[in-house]
Amino acid sequence: MNDDVFRTVLLAGWLTLMPVLAYHRIRSQATRERLDRRQEGWFILLTLRPVGLAHMAGVIAYLFNPARMAWAALPLPIWLRWAGVVIGAAGGCLLVWTLRNLGPNLTDTVVTRRAHTLVVTGPYHWIRHPFYVSVALSVTANGLAAANWFLLATGWSTIALLVVRTKREEELLVARFGDAYRAYMDRTARFVPRAANHNHPPRTRTDSSPRRRDAPNRDRDRGGSTARRGRRTTL
Repeated sequence: MNDDVFRTVLLAGWLTLMPVLAYHRIRSQATRERLDRRQEGWFILLTLRPVGLAHMAGVIAYLFNPARMAWAALPLPIWLRWAGVVIGAAGGCLLVWTLRNLGPNLTDTVVTRRAHTLVVTGPYHWIRHPFYVSVALSVTANGLAAANWFLLATGWSTIALLVVRTKREEELLVARFGDAYRAYMDRTARFVPRAANHNHPPRTRTDSSPRRRDAPNRDRDRGGSTARRGRRTTL
């Protein structure tokens, strides 16, 4: 099977997702606020975007003429290249879902806008950075479908830099939202949903579960012998 099939599939994916991403980017910039990207740190500032642009340039070159990227071709089996297509479809769906929930809060840096709100719906209910996960799936899909080591290398390097940047991003979010974000961190994972949170004690006491209204009266009537009944205890 030649590259035309995979080039066509990747092109269809890009033509589908790029307008959606562009729409949300334009919508998020309606306030015309200037964001101080220097808060990312100079290392991230000088490496993340050049590496990401290198990946995008490689994909565009492959889409226009796969022969231009033949110097970085990998002898991948067809099933693995199709697996890349499936991964890309999953990443695209996650990206759209994320953007719909993120709304005007979207930025390309760690700095938030003045009207930024804490989003905990959609994929954010389970993980704190679904946008980065969707990017990871997408760049992996690009490299596998195109069978190109340069796309894989630049894509995974981009993800590694985003992971490094995440620490600074969450520090700023804690500074912005305080205990609300700390509580959110307690019940979610960064990138991969976790099955249970029992082994992750909260950073602050944030018992948000409703108590049974008759519990205090019952405790007093029975001398406190049933003080723990009907309550959630945070260890």
